[in-house]
Amino acid sequence: MLLCLTARAKAPAEVVTGLAVTVHDSVITLGEINGLVSQGIPTITKNFPGDLPRQQLEVKKLSDSIIEAMVEDKLILHDFVTAGFVTNVLEAFIDERIQETIQHQYYGDRARLIRSLHEEGLTYESWRRSQRDHWIITIMKDQNASHITKILVSPLKIQQYYDAHPDEFKLEDQVKLRMIVLTNAPDGSSQKLAREILAKLDSGVPFAELASIYSADGQRNPGGDRGWITVNLFKKSLSKVAFSLKPGEHSGILEEPEACYLLMVEDVKTAHVKPLMEVRGEIDKTLRSQENGRLFQLWMQRLKRKTSVLYY
Repeated sequence: MLLCLTARAKAPAEVVTGLAVTVHDSVITLGEINGLVSQGIPTITKNFPGDLPRQQLEVKKLSDSIIEAMVEDKLILHDFVTAGFVTNVLEAFIDERIQETIQHQYYGDRARLIRSLHEEGLTYESWRRSQRDHWIITIMKDQNASHITKILVSPLKIQQYYDAHPDEFKLEDQVKLRMIVLTNAPDGSSQKLAREILAKLDSGVPFAELASIYSADGQRNPGGDRGWITVNLFKKSLSKVAFSLKPGEHSGILEEPEACYLLMVEDVKTAHVKPLMEVRGEIDKTLRSQENGRLFQLWMQRLKRKTSVLYY
């Protein structure tokens, strides 16, 4: 049984050690799987607070993806051995990569590395095996699934993707906004201060200067700069005013239960679809990634057909 969430979605159940999957003569245990799943549980409970059914679903999805990734790694390592790729040249290459890791992450001090491993309950030998496996898997993926940088995408495919996915490149109406926020005080002093600031704005004092002095929120230092925003980024009452302003205009005092606001719009962008020239690189990267994933899955299918994989 894999990890499950308690009713309060806090701690995992006791880790069970037992056989989960065998790939040829290599085994994947429940303990290994649960150890990795447990690392993702805090994020899941944070993302879905109080929703135990959704948390359980996400834990199951995480567990399935971890199992599949571990199976794929075992398949690659088995194929590496059976294909006779183990050579002294390869071992020397891996030793060099390990020495680089020690040099960069542990200041070239092997003893420092060993102490760090012992604190994690690991031995140098087990760590070296994991490093060796990592580099073997990386090399095999590069040779068999094709590195993403080696994949060529034709201009026609880029055009076809652009034509078929217009919503991906659509931009909503946007305004470049600055804001002054004055947290409401029980004595009404924030409203009085807001009127004084508005008078200074009307007399020509720069909005950014006043925001840097008076604004109570985190945007004080950059002069109240909120960058480019869409209509749904703030509460409706503020967005309605912001999107009614023209470039260079500022609002009056906007009183809300929590604070008084003053807004200024520096620039406006109307809704449009990004031109192909602007998103060509983005599409190229997407198509390369998709093709890399397709080639990888074909490779995994070939390995599974010639290797025994048993799930328990």
